[in-house]
Amino acid sequence: MPTDPHSPTKAPTLRFLDRPEGRIAWTSEGPDDGPTLVLVPGMGDLRSTWRDLVDPLVTAGHRVVRTDLRGHGDSGTTFATHGDLATGGDLLALVETLGGAPVVLVGSSMGAAAAAWAAAERPDLVAGLVLVGPVLRDRPMPAVAAAAMRAATRLLFARPWGARAWTRYYGGPLTKGTRGPWLEEHLADVHASLREPGRLRSFRDLAVQLTHAPVAARLAEVHAPAIAFVGDHDPDFADVPAERAWIEETLGAEVVAVPDAAHYPQHQRPDVVVPRTLTFLARLPRRADGGFAVTAPAEPPSARPGPDTTDRPERGAGA
Repeated sequence: MPTDPHSPTKAPTLRFLDRPEGRIAWTSEGPDDGPTLVLVPGMGDLRSTWRDLVDPLVTAGHRVVRTDLRGHGDSGTTFATHGDLATGGDLLALVETLGGAPVVLVGSSMGAAAAAWAAAERPDLVAGLVLVGPVLRDRPMPAVAAAAMRAATRLLFARPWGARAWTRYYGGPLTKGTRGPWLEEHLADVHASLREPGRLRSFRDLAVQLTHAPVAARLAEVHAPAIAFVGDHDPDFADVPAERAWIEETLGAEVVAVPDAAHYPQHQRPDVVVPRTLTFLARLPRRADGGFAVTAPAEPPSARPGPDTTDRPERGAGA
């Protein structure tokens, strides 16, 4: 995959974060000493999904760090463990690599769930959350139906048709409504990436392992300010208004209804997401050096023995 060909500024340097099972790809744009945002995409997507947010955020003085999921984009394909907790652990490790100062986590779909888990796990590192098309809980279904869904997922995303099946779904129901001017280019990049050795297998492993239950169980522990963007046509939710109300009640988040958008408001309706995000960021507390600050008391990490997010796979079906 080319090194971030979609950056509205010059292409940033591709860097890697070493994790026990492999390497996570990331890039950084904007001033190194600026208030930092770490952006993570969702399942089957690339860090270039955030293309429309980068330039406005950098122009506002922020450092914008984008990362690929395990097995996706430019990240390694050696990972056996995937899912919300694994991704959340990668985000926290990246924040520590960046210096350990509080950041705002920006997540799409399951990336939003990973960001929320990270905020519960390390509140001292997360000053705020921007959640786009956030899938924070599993749809209720009988165990038999969940098992059938996992079996169907293995078949649907098998070679040789798996990459095409996903990009058709991405370019169909997941982007119903307004379509960004560079969507076809992005879909071509997603398809080409999934055809690289090991990537379709990684995507399939993630889809089969994914469950949001561990995240839903910890949402009451999230105290970071949050804003959530939910498209009117998002097919991941059986009842979109009810999901918005649940997110608002559960996280105390500011929830923005995004008209004429489905699962990816970040590139379907950047005219909504960008200004509301900038307004949200402007309201967050800052340190004396201008960086984001965590004002709520945070329990010391040593007092919170968290789960091993690298070596224990998550099992179950999820959105």
